[in-house]
Amino acid sequence: MKIAVIGCGNIAGPYLEDLLTYDSLTVTGVADADPARAEAFREKFGVNAYASTEALLADPDVELVLNLTPHHAHKAVTEQALNAGKHVYSEKPLALTSADAWELVELAKARGLRLAGAPFSVIGEAQQTAWKYIRDGKLGTVRVVYADVNWGRIESWHPAPEPFYKVGALFDVGVYQLAILTAIFGPARSVYSYGRVLYPDRKTKDGTPFTVTTPDWILTLLTLADGTQVRLSTNFYVANETTRQVGMEFHGDLGSLHLESMFEFNAEVSYAKFGEAFQPVELVREPYAGIPWGRGVYAIAAAIEAGQPHAFTGEQAAHLVDILNAANRSMATGETVKIESDFPMVHPAEWAT
Repeated sequence: MKIAVIGCGNIAGPYLEDLLTYDSLTVTGVADADPARAEAFREKFGVNAYASTEALLADPDVELVLNLTPHHAHKAVTEQALNAGKHVYSEKPLALTSADAWELVELAKARGLRLAGAPFSVIGEAQQTAWKYIRDGKLGTVRVVYADVNWGRIESWHPAPEPFYKVGALFDVGVYQLAILTAIFGPARSVYSYGRVLYPDRKTKDGTPFTVTTPDWILTLLTLADGTQVRLSTNFYVANETTRQVGMEFHGDLGSLHLESMFEFNAEVSYAKFGEAFQPVELVREPYAGIPWGRGVYAIAAAIEAGQPHAFTGEQAAHLVDILNAANRSMATGETVKIESDFPMVHPAEWAT
């Protein structure tokens, strides 16, 4: 499968490093709105640097486009790629509005193309282990999930933090938890959300001041299709390293399970029978140490070549956008927002069944 990357920002490096390790994938090249950044990737990774997005999409060898552009550009670039006859894997979120997200889903169907969207973390060894414990009934009926994403202050490590603050913590990192939760328990049916700007006056790494106006601390309550209740906390203020409220806790009638990280594939998983202390559990197989950023793209490419359904469907990605927009509406109105959209059932990895 021949893949091309649009967007040479901060996350593109980790994607390229991993993608180049798969024998069944060929990276034809990269493109960026700033040609100098694409050229830097050509020199570092030995891949072609296209002169523009249009030049990349005009290359008949390109079969799958990996969209790594900033949040606000996801919809337009994915639409361009689909209209050029390319399959697309997009970084999250698929789009910023529900209308745009579902428009992309329909366009892909009309063109007979595959559309997939991050996050892909549910296929991690730790995440699959947690899902298996739930599936095997070790927790009994799961009734409540506590999920926390303390993502710290983006400006402390990212050279261009403002786009993250414009979309907010829920859009940028809350989607990891939401992707796992909806894969395991099914779609969300109601959303209540409350948010505040905790720390408005910030500075970039080079000292340039900027002001945060989108809530950088958000508390979201969800009811999932099977009745599971979720409390999701996301913020761009507290660092993950300075809090004990990390990962996800699943609580059921028979026991509880803690997943230390929503995307580290080798995260610790702990289980406790009701009334007993947590104990670490063995993962279903030897895990990847960290995050193999290309694994989601590899999974989609393999599904396309095999003529099989793929995970991280455009429909699920669009449903996540529905949740995010429902949360925004709830914060604006103070009311619970209902959701009706659905997506194909997500299946566990064969090696974890």
